[in-house]
Amino acid sequence: MHYYKTVISEVGPEVRDLLEGGVLILYADGAPPELAEVSVLHRAEQLHPEAPRAGSQLRIGEVSAFVTAVGPTAWNKVNEMGHVVINFNGSSTAERPGEICAQPVDTDALLAWIRSGTVIEIVDV
Repeated sequence: MHYYKTVISEVGPEVRDLLEGGVLILYADGAPPELAEVSVLHRAEQLHPEAPRAGSQLRIGEVSAFVTAVGPTAWNKVNEMGHVVINFNGSSTAERPGEICAQPVDTDALLAWIRSGTVIEIVDV
């Protein structure tokens, strides 16, 4: 099952610095400028009403990681405004209610895929 499928449209100038700290912020196209600076802007193509669960697979281009935790409000924010914080810390508990945690990934490999046109998906495996 596809929980989520979106396409990157624009990458804010501060995304690289945040990603080096293991954090990726997604916002739907049209985000206010101060949020766009730190975000990957995207346009969702597919969105399931049910939140993904731990063990689902997050794919960004050819980089993939298992989801390890989903905060209680994370999926509501995805549905309402296309916003989510992905923390590549491998935590089994989301520290903040609006975040999705995933396994750590190779930052350089991920950065290579953070560009306009790249597909981001969360799928059940």
